[in-house]
Amino acid sequence: MAKTKIIVIQTKELIYTAIFAGLGILLILLLVFMFLPSKSSDDNKTEQTGSTYAPGVYTSQVKLGESTLNLELVVDADQIKSVSLVNLDKSVTTMYPLVKPSLETIEKQLVAGTSLDDIPLSEKSKYTETLLIEGIRTALDKAVTNTV
Repeated sequence: MAKTKIIVIQTKELIYTAIFAGLGILLILLLVFMFLPSKSSDDNKTEQTGSTYAPGVYTSQVKLGESTLNLELVVDADQIKSVSLVNLDKSVTTMYPLVKPSLETIEKQLVAGTSLDDIPLSEKSKYTETLLIEGIRTALDKAVTNTV
C-alpha cells in the first residue's frame, strides 16, 4: 500500500519564500536592463547627428626621438580636411627629413577619403609614417568621442 506523508508548511515560510523569490527575479531583471547595451538609443544618436566627427580642430603630440611634434587635425562633420604639424622647428626637419613629406603623403590620402587603416606605408619611411598615423588616430579619437 502507498504510504501517505503529511507535510506541514507554515504560512510564514511561504510568505518569506515568495518575497525572496520576487526579490531575486527583480534583481536579475535589474541587472539585465542595466548591463545590456541599448542599440536603439545608440542608433538614434547617430541618426540625429548624422555625422561621423564633431567638427573642429584637434591636436595630439607625437614623440619623435627627443623631440615632441604637435599634430593638428581639422575635421568637419564627415571627413578630414587637413593634417599639419604646428610649430615645426628647423632642427627637427633637419634631423628627421622624412617627417614633412610623409605627413603630406598621409594628408593627401586622408583628404581623398582613404581610411586611416587603409593607408599604405612606404618602405623608406615606415617608422615615421607609423608614428604620424598613431598621432592622427589619437586626435581622431578625440573628434569621435566628442560626438557621443
